[in-house]
Amino acid sequence: MVAGLAPLALILAAAAPGAWIAAPALGGALLVLVLLDGVFAGALADLRVIVPADAEVGEATALTVLADLTRAGPRARAEAALECGPRLAPGGRIALTLAPLDGAWSGTTDLHPNRRGTGAVSRVWLRWSGPLGLAHRQTSRALDSAVRIWPNIAPVRSPALQLFLRDAQFGMIARRIRGEGTDFEALAEYEPGMDRRRIDWKSSARHARLYAKEYEVERNNQIVFAFDCGQAMCEPIDGLPRIDRAVTAALTTAYVALKAQDRVALFGFAARPEVATPFVTSSRDFARLQRAAAGLEYHYGEANFTLALSTLAARLQRRSLIVLFSDFADPTSAELMVENVGRLVERHVVLFVVMSDADLARIVSAPVVDMDSVGQAVTATSLIRQRALVLQRLRQLGVRVIEAPHDKIGTRLLDAYLTVKREGRIG
Repeated sequence: MVAGLAPLALILAAAAPGAWIAAPALGGALLVLVLLDGVFAGALADLRVIVPADAEVGEATALTVLADLTRAGPRARAEAALECGPRLAPGGRIALTLAPLDGAWSGTTDLHPNRRGTGAVSRVWLRWSGPLGLAHRQTSRALDSAVRIWPNIAPVRSPALQLFLRDAQFGMIARRIRGEGTDFEALAEYEPGMDRRRIDWKSSARHARLYAKEYEVERNNQIVFAFDCGQAMCEPIDGLPRIDRAVTAALTTAYVALKAQDRVALFGFAARPEVATPFVTSSRDFARLQRAAAGLEYHYGEANFTLALSTLAARLQRRSLIVLFSDFADPTSAELMVENVGRLVERHVVLFVVMSDADLARIVSAPVVDMDSVGQAVTATSLIRQRALVLQRLRQLGVRVIEAPHDKIGTRLLDAYLTVKREGRIG
């Protein structure tokens, strides 16, 4: 409004210099309008912030601000800003716009936590305008709210997994399951479609008809999910650290393993072992695994594979399936890892889980436009080749390697677990 009145004041001064008094009079009138607009903006009667007590990393969770503004007109505008921890929002700031709702003002926004742990919401600012939009009133209040950020177990609640768990092998009632396994259960008359390699020829000759062997599926196996919490696993991939992607995949497979009556434990390490849970035997205790996974810290140093894997091997008194989540930047940093994983393979079944590096693949497939892009493509190709060599060395040692994009790693891990279980290689 001031900018609009300035040309009018210049025209008035040029046409009638004696009427200069009109300019300050207009400015004074505008100031009065601003003050009146601030007065009629109304007062704040109540302000509440509904902060969720719990959230899952990477999953949206709602935060609501409620304000009771007296005498606020329909043309008023209200905005809120909150100070929070960086785990809840980039930069530690949340902004939202409030709208009138049943006589009050309400605004809701989604939080997207990017780290496990506790995120604090420490202060809220509220600003609302008068009916003319010339003045704003603002207030702030301290908050004492915190959000506990848990590992993401959304795949466990997915309808697809729940439908899969309705299968007889993973039902709520314990059964003796006949099928592919290693423990002989009984003889059954051969029917078309059965594996011919299971035909018991001696019994068939004795009874003058074909009989096939049936085996009981293994149960009570020991499954250990080991997490490298070092620098490589704390690097983000598509907005979330690799370690959090790994925890989600591990907890999904752990839930299925508990339904299959196997025993599950978690093991986390960086410079030294940090998390080591006892074996959980029932799906009712799945929350214990989730709480233990929430305690995995983010470390920005190299992991000590020698100390960690030797400690893990000493804890295991029987043959187990060890699922190791890790990553590496070059063959030199992976040398100790390969050497210590090779010692585990001598007694245990080892699955090595690594996520595909989408950034390297994107650089290799990007169009070459200058010498800088050529250098990046050559370097990325070399790193991919070195990465493949390390994974090949692990395969030669007898390690089963799972390499997949982060959004498919959970499905690939679950398939690998079921394959190992059907083969009966753990017990």
